[in-house]
Amino acid sequence: MNLIKKMLAAHAAVLALWAVSAQAATDDAIAERIKPVGEVCVQGQECKGVGAVAAAAGGGARTPDDIIAKHCGACHTAGVLGAPKIGDTAAWKERADHQGGLDGILAKAITGINSMPPKGTCADCTDDELKGAIKKMSGL
Repeated sequence: MNLIKKMLAAHAAVLALWAVSAQAATDDAIAERIKPVGEVCVQGQECKGVGAVAAAAGGGARTPDDIIAKHCGACHTAGVLGAPKIGDTAAWKERADHQGGLDGILAKAITGINSMPPKGTCADCTDDELKGAIKKMSGL
């Protein structure tokens, strides 16, 4: 009878260890599923999640060609609603003359102009990225 009790105790111990490890894995999986997907950042305060978001988005700054292809080309390739076309240096120069040069065009791009929303469709673009895209499109 002692042998049967020992065998049952061994099986019970193995089952208990399995249950504990399964519960730990389940707790980790649950924590992963319910973790916050974002973080609210206040201007002027350090935002700890920004570095992780930048790394997840592909790291460093995007090239002007990347910005143009993804955000600017839809309107500026065809000149939709009077947008100056990519490579039409004369049209871009005329706008630059009326808006205070390249910096004036950048300011209008940041705040939006006519039918173009602020920063075009690239709300997460930096000013330097926008300026690079404008230089590339305008030839200025």
